[in-house]
Amino acid sequence: MAETTNPVAATGKRKQRVGEVVSNKMTKTIVVRVERRYPHAQFKKIVTSYKKFYAHDEKAEAKVGDTVRIEESRPLSKLKRWKLIEVVERGVAETAVAA
Repeated sequence: MAETTNPVAATGKRKQRVGEVVSNKMTKTIVVRVERRYPHAQFKKIVTSYKKFYAHDEKAEAKVGDTVRIEESRPLSKLKRWKLIEVVERGVAETAVAA
């Protein structure tokens, strides 16, 4: 019998997105906001839309404000379908100022 493999894993054509980390309060999980810009179908004005993805961060290396690259993977939980590939750029550390 021929060995069946996952065609996505074999070809390496998994989707990747670059976005900003908006939350890292969960254990081994980050929330990444990905920006998408496209022209409106009728009016041709550039529209910006955002989508949040839950990604697996095994080593807890991403912090809030970082720009990261994520890649799709098998379902890891109810909402997690992505995993962290790399931290592209470190964000500015946010400090709470008591006013």
